[in-house]
Amino acid sequence: MVAITASMVAELRGKTDAPMMECKRALTEAQGDMVKAEELLRVKLGSKAGKAAGRITAEGVITSHMDADVGALLEVNCETDFVTKNDSFLALANTAAQLIAQHNPADLAALGALPYTQDGFGPTLEDVRKGLIGKIGENMSFRRFKRFASGAKLASYLHGTRIGVVVEYEGDATAAKDVAMHIAAMKPVALSAADVPAELVARERSVAAAKAAEDASVATAAGKPVQSDEIVAKRIEGGVQKYLKEVSLFNQSFVKNDKQTVEQMLKAADTTVKAFTLYVVGEGIEKKVEDFAAEVAAQMAAAKQAS
Repeated sequence: MVAITASMVAELRGKTDAPMMECKRALTEAQGDMVKAEELLRVKLGSKAGKAAGRITAEGVITSHMDADVGALLEVNCETDFVTKNDSFLALANTAAQLIAQHNPADLAALGALPYTQDGFGPTLEDVRKGLIGKIGENMSFRRFKRFASGAKLASYLHGTRIGVVVEYEGDATAAKDVAMHIAAMKPVALSAADVPAELVARERSVAAAKAAEDASVATAAGKPVQSDEIVAKRIEGGVQKYLKEVSLFNQSFVKNDKQTVEQMLKAADTTVKAFTLYVVGEGIEKKVEDFAAEVAAQMAAAKQAS
């Protein structure tokens, strides 16, 4: 039996906004599996459990560099939000994006090996990173990057320093910029419904099926009629299709005009979006949750014992 700790419950609650006891029950049923527990809450609570699922806890910045039809998008992580406003940290991140566009490194190791000096550190980008760790007193790392040089036109948008988008397109620059801003706001996972990863579709179908089974169980317990298998199957498929429309760019309602889809807006502007890349700071990274109240209480208890 896996022990369900208070920190695990707090982490799940932070992701889902679900009640504390519901989080504990879901974690117990899932035997401590955080992803499975989140799915169980979605089945039981529906959209309420997904309200805060997009919260990102890790810190850092997204930066980009565009030079005609060549560009780069980069995520650099650090420990606290305070460092994301440090001039030396920002100079490192911005220069790294420029170096990616100019030199096309194969991976993060190749990026770190590129020549660069800053704040008295060098002669490589990696040496500067290590030097700034000592100077600032906080760990920082290059997490991921993408270079763009397909020959397509590029439109980029940075929402502050936490969200970055690059759109590869042909056609109108204003329309492409609007799409980049739309992507930052609506966070699609693919261009079209057909492009949504199979594992995401399977997961959504599984959640819809489990939700239908839960509803049937509740109806049976209440002595109410249970829907036929055919109706249930249609409900499940309807839920999946709704999900596909919500997460595919072309099917989403355009943020500047919700009476048309993004696809319709692009067609009217005679513009074709070939691909997009979306980075959100800390996406998929779990950050240690500090319980400051507990820490202070522990320190006070230790001080009392020492005296």
